[in-house]
Amino acid sequence: MKKSLIAGFAAALLLMSCKNDKKILDSLADYNNSMEQKGYHFGDKLNLPKEVIDNAESISISFGDKETSDLTIDPKFFSYGDNEVTFNIKTKGGEILNQDATINVFTKNPEANIPFEIVAEYPHDPNNFVEGFLIEGNTIYESDGLEKASQLIKYTLGSTAPAQTEKQPANIFSEGIAIAGDKIYQLTYQNKIGFVYDKNTLKKISEFPLPNEFGEGWGMTYDGKNLIADTGSNKLYFLDVNNPSKVVKTVSVGGNKEIYNQINELEYYNGFIYANIWHQPYILKINPQTGETVGKFDFTKITEEYTQNNSEHVLNGIAFKGDHMLITGKNWSKIYEVAIK
Repeated sequence: MKKSLIAGFAAALLLMSCKNDKKILDSLADYNNSMEQKGYHFGDKLNLPKEVIDNAESISISFGDKETSDLTIDPKFFSYGDNEVTFNIKTKGGEILNQDATINVFTKNPEANIPFEIVAEYPHDPNNFVEGFLIEGNTIYESDGLEKASQLIKYTLGSTAPAQTEKQPANIFSEGIAIAGDKIYQLTYQNKIGFVYDKNTLKKISEFPLPNEFGEGWGMTYDGKNLIADTGSNKLYFLDVNNPSKVVKTVSVGGNKEIYNQINELEYYNGFIYANIWHQPYILKINPQTGETVGKFDFTKITEEYTQNNSEHVLNGIAFKGDHMLITGKNWSKIYEVAIK
């Protein structure tokens, strides 16, 4: 009889414990879901529900191989954008509870809407699926993508006839390019390699494996010290120009209310990075030191002319001609010269 009473009591305790654990996890999930859209800023505290705090002996947050018990949005652990984390709770009853969550971190200051004026238009070959776009003097350097159609070309602004062309093998899908000195560096989409060319002849000098951190290659630019590349996320990878397979540092890009994933073609100019967002009609102006998006151009009106018949004909080309910006896109028939007001 005593054994039955003890067993029954233990079962009741276990049931109560399980119900309590469920309440803790449900409360935490509700809180995290409610905060996912609102997000946090650096320095904010995580105000976890009373149900969690009152029943926890300890709480920590893990990020892969890193872990902290400080429930503050600290840039040592968090970055702009979406942070995939795991909450680890040791209850006062001794149970260990774990729950995955997404913590979104936004910038404190809203992006400025940057006014502009279209001051000139130039022809562009509508057959070119633009992935990289540069200008030096009056010469355009362009990387065009798609398998069996990828190429590196250069031509004079105002003309659509290439002065030089370097065709890629049929299996290569070309992506972003950057000029550093007398060399052109080029990424590939999923081929896991990059190429280095002589800028004057467009002849290939060498190739290099993309960094281990790269699932894909998208956009690229050069800040005078490092190559800067992206992989279709919100991260910018600073690469050693003498060894482009090596990542020097990583900066995550943030917006005030948006997570800017799928950053695409890049251009560095006058201390800022300008970036296209795949399938969006915007160009971001980004502080490369912090990743904060400080401004945004809205090219919806121009972009709609091209995407209304084909959603893949997106804005994807930025270059600076003096203080004016040149923009174009995939299979666009024009290059637009933009005066920034």
